[in-house]
Amino acid sequence: MSRVLQKKVCLLGSFAVGKTSLVGRFVKGIFSDKYLSTMGVKIDRKSLQLDDVTVNMMLWDVHGEESNKKVPAAYMRGSAAYLLVIDGTRIASVEAARELHARMKAEVGDVPFVVLLNKVDLQDEWQLSDTDVTAMHDDGWKCYKTSALSGENVEEAFSCLARQLAS
Repeated sequence: MSRVLQKKVCLLGSFAVGKTSLVGRFVKGIFSDKYLSTMGVKIDRKSLQLDDVTVNMMLWDVHGEESNKKVPAAYMRGSAAYLLVIDGTRIASVEAARELHARMKAEVGDVPFVVLLNKVDLQDEWQLSDTDVTAMHDDGWKCYKTSALSGENVEEAFSCLARQLAS
């Protein structure tokens, strides 16, 4: 017997970390180099078939802020899971992700999440060190080095989250 799950998933991170580009790559298989700042929230959908479970993901691409305290709690509520997006070329985006992680735990409790260390295609410009990544792993964060440009590890990261939702 096949099950169908509908799940709200938030994408969270500072401005310009690549949330919208990652959703575009995952949902439509495309990348646009035009920067469009998300105003409020943009919702996309994608279904993943995992064995006998279909996971319909409602992806809430939440606008990034310099201060994550400005992200409305209403956008977070009802989330079954979330993706934290960090820009590997901007170390400040790590602290923003930590703040958002704490806010999500306060709003929705312990729900599955995956961390996308984005812009791996710009490795020469990376400010994120192996020590930073190890610290995230030590905190129990499941991290994927991704590129919305090339598509590297994008499908894998979203699929990992979908598998957690299906189990």
